[in-house]
Amino acid sequence: MLRTTLLAAARSSTCRTLVERAPITRHLVSKYVAGSTLADALPPVARVTADRLVTLDHLGEDVADASQAEATVDAYTRLLAELGRSGLAERAEVSVKLSAVGQFLPHDGEKIALDNARRVCAAAAEAGTTVTLDMEDHTTVDSTLAVLAELRADFPWVGAVLQAYLHRTEADCRDFAGAGSRVRLCKGAYDEPASVAYRDKAEVDRSYVRCLRTLMAGEGYPMVATHDPRLVGIARTLADGCGRGPAGYEHQMLYGIRENEQRSIAAQGRRMRVYVPYGDQWYGYFMRRLAERPANVAFFARSLVSDR
Repeated sequence: MLRTTLLAAARSSTCRTLVERAPITRHLVSKYVAGSTLADALPPVARVTADRLVTLDHLGEDVADASQAEATVDAYTRLLAELGRSGLAERAEVSVKLSAVGQFLPHDGEKIALDNARRVCAAAAEAGTTVTLDMEDHTTVDSTLAVLAELRADFPWVGAVLQAYLHRTEADCRDFAGAGSRVRLCKGAYDEPASVAYRDKAEVDRSYVRCLRTLMAGEGYPMVATHDPRLVGIARTLADGCGRGPAGYEHQMLYGIRENEQRSIAAQGRRMRVYVPYGDQWYGYFMRRLAERPANVAFFARSLVSDR
């Protein structure tokens, strides 16, 4: 119930105003978001890349007009140019939400998103790095995978995100287990109906393992996005059983979560990538993180009351 309420709040303009104006917000958001600007984000990225890999997300989603989509593309091209200039491109890629580059604009949204994503991919290729397409709620999956197929014709290294809580994802994993595929497997962070998604945590975990088994047995490159220690251990066991060395897959975790474990994984010689978001459009991302971390919900709620 709490998770559902928080995810509903993520879509509420009234809640957004309250949260953004709360004095405590900036301190707590900084735990999960590397800054409001690219200049803010680069020092944390440089720190993380000393022992880990990074994927950078310029925050934003569900843009309402073409000019906003264009601004997002410009932000990514500046980011990628800076990664190339600073020498960080070898250890940092970018993640892109198609809804932030025009996917749901009323006229030719999918085509606009494809064209804009192509521009981001071209900038990534010039910088010497890669792009992963983020996945949003279940209504975006077919459109996102269609755009992915188009992009991979010219940029075969573009990665996909699949969400284990969706009923369809086991089949999608089979489709994307071939050579050249890069798949980030996560549990899923949106409030989905039971008609399309598993709602019980144990069912989601079982689906995650089934999906991971398919990806590890395939010829692609699995990206294991979970903070769950049990699933991290299962991933290693499956990788070893499939003959994958440390370069044959990677672990992924979010900026600000289980940082000691991130460093431990990296110290073991395994690939560990950190998802680092930045930008001023942090509200939706922040609320989804609260929905995943009940301890932070209590702290934040107390702060809202005491600091108003």
